[in-house]
Amino acid sequence: MKLNLKNPIVFFDLETTGTNINSDRIVEICYLKVHPNGNEEAKTLRINPEMPIPAESSAIHGIYDKDIVDCPTFKEVAKNIAKDIEGSDLAGFNSNRFDIPVLVEEFLRAGVDIDLSKRKFVDVQVIFHKMEQRTLSAAYKFYCGKSLDDAHSAEADTRATYEVLKSQLDRYEDLENDIAFLADFSSFNKNVDFAGRMIFDENGVEVFNFGKYKGQPVAEVLKKDLGYFSWMLNNDFTLNTKAELTKIKLRELTGQ
Repeated sequence: MKLNLKNPIVFFDLETTGTNINSDRIVEICYLKVHPNGNEEAKTLRINPEMPIPAESSAIHGIYDKDIVDCPTFKEVAKNIAKDIEGSDLAGFNSNRFDIPVLVEEFLRAGVDIDLSKRKFVDVQVIFHKMEQRTLSAAYKFYCGKSLDDAHSAEADTRATYEVLKSQLDRYEDLENDIAFLADFSSFNKNVDFAGRMIFDENGVEVFNFGKYKGQPVAEVLKKDLGYFSWMLNNDFTLNTKAELTKIKLRELTGQ
């Protein structure tokens, strides 16, 4: 089924040095931009992460230090990537929990200001898990009848994700061919920050989604526990989480 698009949508996949969204870095990015008229543009970039790639990560995606030594850093290509995805919605496989937070962190480190607040995010893995409970390779086999022979290659995973979403729309009548619907359906929470440390509750209030203050309004916690703000800024949280926390703190101080 052809996607019903109001905006371009970028399917993307990252290969990284590890799974820590705070500190691990991108070593490969592939994105497939699908336009409302059906035209497609694809691009794959190897990235020098400016840190050693752990052997256990290389064993998964097959990218070693020697493969990226002459590749550009993310900072060197960040503006071009931002331009390519500007005005587009984003989709991936486990993208809401991993790829999008990691990508945002890389943009912040590179000093590139990209506003994703108005973009819609479709996580094909969440749709799959809500419907069938499997992995990407199994999803590709189940929905598309094909074997994902090059799994953990960013390019192969990106195109497989795109094909799986189209096949999901063909299979499930209750899935609407509408990116806003799919973005809502493939989200577990409405996140304040991309890492999901803070979320909006049913009343649209920002609440913490972890730790001793889980479920409590962020603004109220910052008022009653004066040291919590500093604790979060000085600990292992993403740059985006710290930025969103600071916005709430400043809003409460200025009353705006």
